Amino acid sequence: MIAEIKTARLLLRRWRPEDREPFAEMSADPAVMEHYLSVRSRAESNARVDEIEAEFARTGFGKWAVEIPGKAPFAGCVGLSAVSFQADFTPCVEVGWRLARQFWGHGYATEAALAAMEDGFERVGLHEIVSFTVPANVRSIRVMEKIGMTFSGEFDHPLLPEAHPLRRHVLYRCRSSISLKNSGHA
Repeated sequence: MIAEIKTARLLLRRWRPEDREPFAEMSADPAVMEHYLSVRSRAESNARVDEIEAEFARTGFGKWAVEIPGKAPFAGCVGLSAVSFQADFTPCVEVGWRLARQFWGHGYATEAALAAMEDGFERVGLHEIVSFTVPANVRSIRVMEKIGMTFSGEFDHPLLPEAHPLRRHVLYRCRSSISLKNSGHA
């Protein structure tokens, strides 16, 4: 298992104890968590970091802590995770991202997601990676499109109640035949 991935501007690395505080702050920000069920408490954020580290240990991949060298020791997290629910497109691995608000709009999510996907295809040996979100999350949908994913339909998220406003999701996919090497983020 690799310990980090470097891109032109970013360092994707394993989590450190000092990442927990900024992750909890980010997870308590209503703007960052707009398309999630709710903001997260410090205990919930810590539990999520523990889950991420356990996934790295179990599968060899997970959500990396994102560092912007010389600018920010922790900007958010981006990486891969095994989808935990059953749907017509599972089992599968999802690429996802969550960045602190001050790091939006700089292309960091796109750059980090491309690196995480390349690692998933090349080192992990995945044949397909998916991503999904609610239709209103246009920022994330733009990232999905920029990283070469294509729209594959909509589905109702099975872990959300039927009447919940966030239940409907869009699904995007990327197969390993798409060359990420040509993106400049190798």
